Amino acid sequence: MHTTRSRPKLVVSADGQGVVNHAGSRLLADLADATSLTSAFSGALHRLRPRGTGHDPGRVAVDLAVMLADGGEAIADLAVLRDQRDVFGPVASAPTAWRVLAGIDAAALNALRAARARTREVAWLQADETGHPIPPSHAGGRELPGLVLDIDATLVTCHSEKEQSAATYKRGFGYHPMLCFLDNTGEALAGVLRPGNAGANTAADHITVLDQALSQIPDAHRHGTPVLIRADSAGSAGSAKAFLAHLRALRQRGIQTTFSVGHAVTEQVRKAIRVLPGQVWHPALEQDGALRAGAEVAELSGLVDLTGYPDGTRIIVRRERPHPGAQLSLFDQDEGMRHQVFLTDTPLAGGGSIQYLEVRHRAHARVEDHIRCGKTTGFGRFPSRHFAINQAWLELSLTAIDLLAWTRTLLLDGELATAEPKKLRYRLLHAAARITRGARRLRLRIAATWPWRHELTAAFSRLVALPRPAT
Repeated sequence: MHTTRSRPKLVVSADGQGVVNHAGSRLLADLADATSLTSAFSGALHRLRPRGTGHDPGRVAVDLAVMLADGGEAIADLAVLRDQRDVFGPVASAPTAWRVLAGIDAAALNALRAARARTREVAWLQADETGHPIPPSHAGGRELPGLVLDIDATLVTCHSEKEQSAATYKRGFGYHPMLCFLDNTGEALAGVLRPGNAGANTAADHITVLDQALSQIPDAHRHGTPVLIRADSAGSAGSAKAFLAHLRALRQRGIQTTFSVGHAVTEQVRKAIRVLPGQVWHPALEQDGALRAGAEVAELSGLVDLTGYPDGTRIIVRRERPHPGAQLSLFDQDEGMRHQVFLTDTPLAGGGSIQYLEVRHRAHARVEDHIRCGKTTGFGRFPSRHFAINQAWLELSLTAIDLLAWTRTLLLDGELATAEPKKLRYRLLHAAARITRGARRLRLRIAATWPWRHELTAAFSRLVALPRPAT
């Protein structure tokens, strides 16, 4: 029998000097400066600093975003940055941060959104100039042209009474924000905080979030680039028609929009499915382009009344053997298959085979991963009883998600360039280091035994080399 060697014996004390933690998060703070986010936020919130003294509200907002990107959950977690002044400089106290959030009214919130849009343009220009342009989205083993925007709503539980929190359709209690992510990079383009009883498929909210998201895209990409909008559903027939009509109207403004939006399995749809001959069903595809076992797709256009929908709208259905535990309707149980239906206006002549369009629509499920990660980056819990403060918190959470996305695009390569926030935090952001001084320079020394020290130092080197916007 071999005995297990014990760990080295330690004497623990709290008197270390020159040691810092979360050293990698300085990367996020410097990236905020390099992309002009800090200066843009300072301009957006300048009126919250009437006497010109104390902490710059824009810098406070950026520090909150860095803290959220680092994995912080509450304003008190600013202490991680504040208590390491040698790395992060002067950081506001929790009461000061509260005052900044409380001062962000509707006008200031709009100014923050405009500042994020200007910063995004800088970040995308930096990506182009450094040979890392916005990557394409993928589905079915193919690159999707242009940009892909995914809209979805999610439930956030509130464990205390908060303004406009309400009972949810899942018998919980909290908020029901609607969000829009850019599938190409994982950037959080827009988010609207809503009461828990807000509808998941309200056309007005879809339109609001989409318009805010489009305003975030730089002009050079918003005009002349194909933009695909995907959503699970836009609600009832009336709501869906209103949302899709709005999408089609965007073409008159030079925005080349197409859509892929879920549709309810109505009685008319069920009748159409039942009369489809077997030969019109085609094998569905996996995301890598391989055939998907037990799944088939077919087109219902011409069998379902699409009056009132934009010209060229097609309706497509997928049926698949249900997995154990799947929630099935009575129709699904009768047919022995699970059915999902969606609408799109991508024409067949434009490469819109039903197999490709279906796997492209199914890739919308990636937005659930973006939302899951977003809930660990700020909007999984809200700090205040006041709705306006929580809406500002959501905006800073979206900013934090953007900082992580730009870090992956501009500063990282290999597997870290596609890593989720949890992996980035574990490997890079939470790295420990030692602060040393010499030759009038402050040095951040990453531990020589840290497994990802080379990736972290390379990211700092790329950050220094980023082209800076003209001032």
